[in-house]
Amino acid sequence: MDIVDLSNGNILAYIGDSIMTLTVRQFLVEQGYTKAKQLQEKSTSFVSAKAQAKVVATMLDSGFLSDKEEEIYRLGRNYKGHTKAKNVDVLTYKMASGFEAIWGYWHLCNNPQRLKEIWDKTRMIVENSIC
Repeated sequence: MDIVDLSNGNILAYIGDSIMTLTVRQFLVEQGYTKAKQLQEKSTSFVSAKAQAKVVATMLDSGFLSDKEEEIYRLGRNYKGHTKAKNVDVLTYKMASGFEAIWGYWHLCNNPQRLKEIWDKTRMIVENSIC
């Protein structure tokens, strides 16, 4: 990718946030959810900072992420931005940003296969934590 600096954790997280959100929304619609309130509640279980931090912590603990993904995670997590976390502590917010950076990285590198693997693992972690 010539246009995007793949070492900018903020940009990777920014792109990753939208890619993950779109993936979750598409999944929920495919599952038959149609009411706005339902869609919002269900999507929050995937895209909230708390949910993302839990997912990435589980992935890190289980060794699911590659060395490159852990590097990208740290880039997103450690970015020194001026955005303040809403409704969560700073560490949770930074972990979520790191997770979004992984999504952004693979999207910009045009690797839908790895995105699908990360999505499948994310879905499994979230669904297991709800039950």
